[in-house]
Amino acid sequence: MRKFAWVLLALSAACANKPSESEEKSTRSYENFIRHTDEFFSGEFPSAEPGGAVLVAKGDRIIFKAGYGIADLATKERITPATLFNLGSISKTFVSNAVLILQEQGRLSVEDSIYRYFPDFKNKGIAQRVKVKHLLSHTSGLPDNRQVSRDTVFYLTARDEENWAPITRTPSLVFEPGEKFEYSNPAYNGLALIVEKTSGMKWQQFVAENIFKPAGMTTSTITDGPHPQNGVSHGYIKALGAWREDDYGEEPTFAAAGNGGVWSSVEELARYESAIQNAIFLKPETISQSRTVFVPANWKGEKPPLIGWSWFIEQTPDSLQTIGHTGSQGGFLCNYVTVPEKQIFFVILCNTPRDVPGYTRTLFSLLKEENWLD
Repeated sequence: MRKFAWVLLALSAACANKPSESEEKSTRSYENFIRHTDEFFSGEFPSAEPGGAVLVAKGDRIIFKAGYGIADLATKERITPATLFNLGSISKTFVSNAVLILQEQGRLSVEDSIYRYFPDFKNKGIAQRVKVKHLLSHTSGLPDNRQVSRDTVFYLTARDEENWAPITRTPSLVFEPGEKFEYSNPAYNGLALIVEKTSGMKWQQFVAENIFKPAGMTTSTITDGPHPQNGVSHGYIKALGAWREDDYGEEPTFAAAGNGGVWSSVEELARYESAIQNAIFLKPETISQSRTVFVPANWKGEKPPLIGWSWFIEQTPDSLQTIGHTGSQGGFLCNYVTVPEKQIFFVILCNTPRDVPGYTRTLFSLLKEENWLD
């Protein structure tokens, strides 16, 4: 267990002076969790294949972090907790937080009609009825009318503006704003453009200055056209027994960054979550609202709403509330989960499609075994 020696040494040092029975029990609990978690993921990620990174935190302590497998099959670079992965739709939380920062600065409001930002909508009435809050919560009713399958070549390099443009030409809505939930990637391309129109700078730069920097995310980056070739993991899928790269240049809409362009590591996402919980770049009341289910007054969905401003708020089988977001794009598959009541946070980042939902359930089981969810 060489890779986790730093954890065990820290625990040993903390209990070096005649540890009490409760301290010994706590140390055993941490050691058991570390051992069982490493055993599980070591068995899931073959060392010579694309794999993933995992981090688990309890309160302000990182109790587990590790990387498994290969980040780049061409260079054989190994995955570590510092490896950058494309986050897929976890990126939407950064766009949402950028919007909320601008709202705190008094430069926009979630109650704004999107007509304020996109007066060139073909149907002016649609743009006047849809508000920023509807884009944030996937309740806009705007159709995803992009012709991706008909024009894959165009969408291989199309950025936020090109992915949002077809939406502005829609003649009608799928439903009235606020009535239902329908997940929308273009909505977040539109939100990214709203950040640019409001801030007067590229939204990637705005996030870097207002979120990455205060959170201490020094290596995280955001796609702006082609994705980084060096210093990041590459996404892969396996087809006919061979690994094939599947990211920028192979996966249509990968260049559309507002819905999935952030690259980060498990270590820096832990800093991101810590910055959120400690209100580093947003006020506590704003964070609370963003992580509270938005219930439109005209809701007509068959199921109750389950999303705030980008964050999904759900319940485990044990009735614990979780707040988080999944991510899937090209060969990347991720999950970001926090359990506020138990001060638990974990993130799983993979550069090939693995059983991330199963890994999530396993982590919950391992946490439960050590009584950390009681």
